Amino acid sequence: MDSMHGMALVRRAVTEHRRLVLGLAAAVALNGLMYALVVYPLSERVANVTERERAAEQALAQATAEHRETSGTLTGKSQAAAELTSFYRTVLPQDLAGARRLTYLRLARLARESNLDYQRATYAPMADDGSTLTRLQIQLVLSGTYADMRTFIYQLESASEFVVIDNVRLAEGADDAGSLVVTLDLSTYYQKQTP
Repeated sequence: MDSMHGMALVRRAVTEHRRLVLGLAAAVALNGLMYALVVYPLSERVANVTERERAAEQALAQATAEHRETSGTLTGKSQAAAELTSFYRTVLPQDLAGARRLTYLRLARLARESNLDYQRATYAPMADDGSTLTRLQIQLVLSGTYADMRTFIYQLESASEFVVIDNVRLAEGADDAGSLVVTLDLSTYYQKQTP
């Protein structure tokens, strides 16, 4: 009974205030229409703009990192080129005569200081078409004790001249005094001379 009485009151209120109820109903409908046609699309657009802004920030951060890496690579490359030029000018001999001078006298002196007998040395320049350097291949034959050989090799490796030990071959000497014969294959490099 109460629910019927409540319904009757609602009908009576709607009938008496019909204009106001219709105005409120029209306002609610207009509000729903405005939300569906204006507010919701704008909120979606704002969400899309925020998402695009976030994607743009990520792309910018990635581009900045790539730029830093590229700049570092360029800086490293130019520094390496400068160091290589310095190496060519200050460490490597400038020509074949300089390479022979550097190694011939130095090797004979090191052998004498290490108490080794300097038996013979051969020199052969080896040009490589794909390189700007020429390799001076040296074969050096020395005889003496094992301890003296180690001293010679240590002195050669710790010297300021750029000489690379490619191969070491040991053999027993002809005498019974325990001497050894060592054959060293060595290399040094110099800049190719342009005609």
